[in-house]
Amino acid sequence: MTDLTKLPATRIAELVRTGDASAVEVAQAHLDRIAKVDDRIRAFLHLDAEGALAAAQAVDEKRAAGEPLGPLAGVPLALKDVFTMKGVPTTCGSRVLEGWRPPYDSTVVRRLRAADLVILGKTNMDEFAMGSSTENSGYGPTRNPWDTERIPGGSGGGSSASLAAYEAPLAIGSDTGGSIRQPASVTGTVGVKPTYGGTSRYGLVALASSLDQPGPCARTVLDAALLHEVIGGHDPMDSTSIDRPVPPVVDAARAADIRGLRVGVVRELGGEGYQSGVEQRFREAVDLLGELGAEVVEVSCPHFVHALAAYYLIMPSECSSNLARFDAMRYGLRVGDDGTRSAEEVMALTREAGFGPEVKRRIMIGTYALSSGYYDAYYGQAQKVRTLIARDFERAFESVDVLVSPTTPTTAFRIGERVDDPLAMYKADLCTIPSNLAGNASASFPCGLSPDDGLPVGLHVMAPVLADDRLYRVGGAVEAAYAERRGHPLLDDAPVL
Repeated sequence: MTDLTKLPATRIAELVRTGDASAVEVAQAHLDRIAKVDDRIRAFLHLDAEGALAAAQAVDEKRAAGEPLGPLAGVPLALKDVFTMKGVPTTCGSRVLEGWRPPYDSTVVRRLRAADLVILGKTNMDEFAMGSSTENSGYGPTRNPWDTERIPGGSGGGSSASLAAYEAPLAIGSDTGGSIRQPASVTGTVGVKPTYGGTSRYGLVALASSLDQPGPCARTVLDAALLHEVIGGHDPMDSTSIDRPVPPVVDAARAADIRGLRVGVVRELGGEGYQSGVEQRFREAVDLLGELGAEVVEVSCPHFVHALAAYYLIMPSECSSNLARFDAMRYGLRVGDDGTRSAEEVMALTREAGFGPEVKRRIMIGTYALSSGYYDAYYGQAQKVRTLIARDFERAFESVDVLVSPTTPTTAFRIGERVDDPLAMYKADLCTIPSNLAGNASASFPCGLSPDDGLPVGLHVMAPVLADDRLYRVGGAVEAAYAERRGHPLLDDAPVL
């Protein structure tokens, strides 16, 4: 009998649509898989088995009644625990929100439900999306299915690990500085950060409002494109949402043709500090693009070297403002409320107990950067650098259609290896941060295994604002070439737990 957990989302949806498998069977197969392996992976913070089976049953009833089904109806999905879901615990990986059950659905969840996807539960993440390894979760780390002694990336490591461990065929992440793409790279999966404003942030618990963006995570490019189409589009509930149609991402993924595409290799994203095996696989992927008919040139984006510094002023500044709402007064954890303390004392005790060290570090950095006398010197200067980075992209896209780089400088590092070195941890996002600062679309696609350690490497593709379809055009072509020439770098080589 076919193992339903090893199939791509498109194939699962086809089986459900034809009645060759019921949505309940599919959901149960994935719940059984989670029960089998998640004690070792710890991808999930909360499993909503009852809700998932009920949603699956509703899909089967729709099919039996002859009602039309969407292209991903009945497909299970893992949801990063930063999105609100009515009645289901939402912690953002933080003890400060332990036990909170939102009274409303995020727009992403509402669209998933409307498209008849089956949400299995909420996945682990770095606390409030602050981290590159999922080690900053208040509930313990998630482990990489390729090597359980290594990190699955962050902040959305739970979502990427659930895909690589075959616990779910689809997942949703959010990307502030690389939190979809970096986990995708180190787990051999597909992760896409849409154009800022292309997917709704309503109900996404904010880290940095000018940077956060929900996006699709999958094991294949077409699966990611179909999920992108489900969650994308204008939302009046989000003031930053773009009132434009979703780019033709599904058609682009299916085309798998990059003949005549102009590809720019970013000179500044490589060299010293990049693992040799990562650079080797990246260069091979660039050569492959040329073999597939693309025109490959080198491009300079000189201000990208300052992106990390600018980001770690802008993001903490927005974070310190956004996290001020967690005050122990309305929801979540409350410490020291014994009737003898003031509200200020309860607030301080709760934040001390509920926030982890990385969250506290970034709140303090951001508060300092925004303080009187330092605003212009730090936050103001960082915003000027952000403008220069956006101009680098604009100039580059005058001569090329997409830009490429490695997704991360290294493969997955060992759990605990960088936990005491914040700067080394931050460098995991060197290649991904520029796209968040500029707001353009970008994605990570598998491009093989590093010869250094046998771990996955990601090809990072960047496209202009609202040209998200170009990402899928490149990703689809690369995926098809790998499948034809040397086997899919994930599906053929991933360890079976």
